[in-house]
Amino acid sequence: MKPAAAILSLLLAACATTSTPQRVAADDPRSFAPIDPNRLSLITRTLASDEFEGRGPGTPGETKAIAYLAEQFRQLGLEPGGPDGSYTQKVPLIRTQLQKPGTMSIAMKGKTIPLRFPDDVYLSTVRPVDRARIDNAPIVFVGYGVTAPERQWDDFKGVDLKGKVAMFLVNDPDFEAAAGEPVANRFGGQAMTYYGRWTYKFEEAARRGAIAALVVHETAGAGYGWNTVQAPGGENYNTPRGPRFRDGEASGAHRRLPPGGARRRFLGELRRRHHQCRKPQCHRQDQRVEAS
Repeated sequence: MKPAAAILSLLLAACATTSTPQRVAADDPRSFAPIDPNRLSLITRTLASDEFEGRGPGTPGETKAIAYLAEQFRQLGLEPGGPDGSYTQKVPLIRTQLQKPGTMSIAMKGKTIPLRFPDDVYLSTVRPVDRARIDNAPIVFVGYGVTAPERQWDDFKGVDLKGKVAMFLVNDPDFEAAAGEPVANRFGGQAMTYYGRWTYKFEEAARRGAIAALVVHETAGAGYGWNTVQAPGGENYNTPRGPRFRDGEASGAHRRLPPGGARRRFLGELRRRHHQCRKPQCHRQDQRVEAS
């Protein structure tokens, strides 16, 4: 993988709006102009067009998108909120990109299951290093990977994740809960909370010292297909987060695994164990992962 430094430009503007470039008071009726659906549609179609090339950070498409939005702000009469009278502010950004497919395998009960990127597993990292390697690290299955004291729920139960790979299911702990189970409707049923998002799960795994995090992808639970997971092609972005991030000690490669073939049996066994222990107090470590 190749880390690269980039600059993310944030668009900043003051609050007053008018139909012409002039200042009006916040309580002026002219600032309450109705939203025009046709105008919103035009802006959306323009930014989503091929001309803007996806608007990726640090790309020519982003430069075009910023210029377009700044001009829209100017036409609305918004006052620049950035330095030197501009609509933008520079922000440091880390970009990583896998240069070539790595290798990964999972060993369970004496059998090694190879995983192909991106068909069987999707790999990504936000560590600013040239290579991420995981050598024979134990996998700890922690249910849905959620600790929510305000909902009286903890999938971790004090398990030690330092130096290990955390594996969890996508969505909230009550996503598949049947009526009468202790967790039923504790997280709003199938209305996913932030606890169900992969971003939360990765963050929680990093906080607990895991060297990597593995989310078991299922279309129903995620709300999108495997092709959406694959879409970034090994590219990722993040903002620098202090000395731990700069020293490369933040959590390792993020990865997601779809069910299929031998992997389906592997994941089926994990799910069976989890449902046997709906009050998550059992954590399994009889699998190990290698990746480079």
